[in-house]
Amino acid sequence: MGRLSRRSLLAWLGSSAAGLVFNGRQARAQVATQAATPLPSFTGPGANPYWNGVNPFVSYPQKLPLLRMTDRGIQLETPRPYFLSAFTPNAAFYVRYHLELIPNAVDLSTWRLSLEGNVERPLQLGFDELVKNFKAVSVAAVNQCSGNSRSRFQPRVPGAQWGNGGMGNARWTGVRLRELLASAGMKSGTVQLQFQGLDRGPGPEGKGADAVMKSLDPADPALDDAVVAYLMNDEPLPMLNGFPIRLIVPGKFAVYWIKHLTWIRALTSEDTNYWMATAYRIPDTRNGDTTPAKAASGTLKTVPIGHVRMPVRSFIVVPDGSSKLPSGLPVRVQGIAFSGNGPVMKVEFSQDDGRSWVEATLGADHGPYSFRTWEHTWRPSRAGTHVIAVRATDAKGNVQPDAPVWNPGGYLWNRVERQALIVGAAS
Repeated sequence: MGRLSRRSLLAWLGSSAAGLVFNGRQARAQVATQAATPLPSFTGPGANPYWNGVNPFVSYPQKLPLLRMTDRGIQLETPRPYFLSAFTPNAAFYVRYHLELIPNAVDLSTWRLSLEGNVERPLQLGFDELVKNFKAVSVAAVNQCSGNSRSRFQPRVPGAQWGNGGMGNARWTGVRLRELLASAGMKSGTVQLQFQGLDRGPGPEGKGADAVMKSLDPADPALDDAVVAYLMNDEPLPMLNGFPIRLIVPGKFAVYWIKHLTWIRALTSEDTNYWMATAYRIPDTRNGDTTPAKAASGTLKTVPIGHVRMPVRSFIVVPDGSSKLPSGLPVRVQGIAFSGNGPVMKVEFSQDDGRSWVEATLGADHGPYSFRTWEHTWRPSRAGTHVIAVRATDAKGNVQPDAPVWNPGGYLWNRVERQALIVGAAS
């Protein structure tokens, strides 16, 4: 993919291309014809045995066929093969909306980013001002839904039943959030920074949840790396991934990466809106783990999921177990790993269901918050059924656990991933 320079972006803004690309088409889906035999349906009560969720392929504007979980709000999962490379194609990048009224077009001649609240100089910045007047920076960072892999939970929990495809990695280019805040002159006494986009819709009744607003403490170190992005993999953001700009908070879960970012507010008191006080909260315990009984007791202390970073994870992408492997030949095993706590330092492969481990070979380092590809040449010692596994270690020494987590929100899953394979003539 060729990189889009700042000059090219400005030329694009000055042409009719912006209007042609984002011309108000409704975000309606077409169900794709599937050539392969579909997977058997999955409704539980056991854990989802498949890498992805079991859902139909659909096509939306600017998107390849993705796996649709819901269409109001839109939730689309990225299929497994798109994770073979470190960067997820924009057209294959997953989509997650909470509310159903989402923008199908944004008029850049009238749209403004507002910085308001407890600031010296309230600002309203046009798109061209963001591009022209501030230094452009880029960061490679994983965007992962808080509920990614929720369909693994036992006992099952409500919410979107994601497989592993509620994530993606991109190179995000834009303006440092700290630079924008400095331009507005954030005053002392600011307790939290609140971020809001253009999506709307009826949330839980009586909760005042018709707009998604998320807040972070101004002293949170994650904001030092935060970017207000107008490019995704060197191209304008797809509408369904937040055009014209999106907040990027490397290391944090995607619920804080506000799409269609339009308001940044400096608050002088803690944000108590539904999306902070009720939704997306985790047990205030080690790893966010608890039990159904404690969750039902009414005494479980919780905190916003923004209090933590994404735990270390790794995945096997190929082989995927869909066909037998020839006996006597080496097998190239490939996958990805990442952590919200800094770079992945080691990935280990197991050929015996996690009983023993050998170090895999890491791919290129694209930065501390990016996917890191890995691979290992496995030489099966016998024909028959094998279970391979993978685990990662990050720079802070966090090792991916081989134990499940449970909480009522279905968050923070990062158990060691496995793949059953058949070698040779085994039935």
